[in-house]
Amino acid sequence: FRPSYVAIADLPWDEQKAKLADPAFKAQVLSETVDLSGQPQDIAGLLMIVSAGWNMQFEMDEDFDYEPSADASVAARAEKAGMTPDEYAWDMLCRDDFSGFIYLPILNYADGNLDFLEQLQQSDDTVNSLSDGGAHCGTICDAASPTFMLQHWVRDRRRGGKIGLESAIKRQCNDTARLYGLEDRGIIAPGYLADLNIIDMDRLKLGKPWLAFDLPAGGKRLLQKADGYVATIKNGAVTFRDGKWTGETPGGLIRGPQMVRLAEAAE
Repeated sequence: FRPSYVAIADLPWDEQKAKLADPAFKAQVLSETVDLSGQPQDIAGLLMIVSAGWNMQFEMDEDFDYEPSADASVAARAEKAGMTPDEYAWDMLCRDDFSGFIYLPILNYADGNLDFLEQLQQSDDTVNSLSDGGAHCGTICDAASPTFMLQHWVRDRRRGGKIGLESAIKRQCNDTARLYGLEDRGIIAPGYLADLNIIDMDRLKLGKPWLAFDLPAGGKRLLQKADGYVATIKNGAVTFRDGKWTGETPGGLIRGPQMVRLAEAAE
């Protein structure tokens, strides 16, 4: 939202990187003030947080804690380094061939922790879910949500209570399937689809996100790798083994609710 950057925002990414690496261009951009005058008023507050809320933004790395404390914020690290938050964020984002990332928890982080979500996940009236139909695929990575649930809430959380493995699996599998009328999956039982993940919980880990420009017209999306999945099984066929596709494609399009195959179960 600064004039000099807006002027290059529509350039191909490689051309943008060349400009961003120029110290003179950096100095010019950082000397300008954020201009939100042409932005929709209903999201002005959010845009101000994105552009200047450095106390709510955090540098991501390979071992990132998704529940960071205030002393890990961009604002705190910039102060420690004797830099302005803008300068620190610029240098960090341009590091390692422009692979830097900033984590901004927009919702449910007003208290600087995930205690509110812990309460929600203990309620029978809530369901774990994350999807916006791809509307913001350049800012969030929906597919990482199930792995995050197991990595953070079941195994790694340090700033509050954890969730039992059995509860996390039930919430993500059985409860979600029941909510959407997919009665033929979500539990392991005769007649149900053999949709399974075999997971090494000690190795389970989300990698650092990266941007891919592989959508139509060069559109971008966030991708994130997950390690620790020994096998992914769809309807009895192993589709992924140790994160690598086996060539099997047993899935198919479904329309509407799905019923348990009672006849097959009886056999």
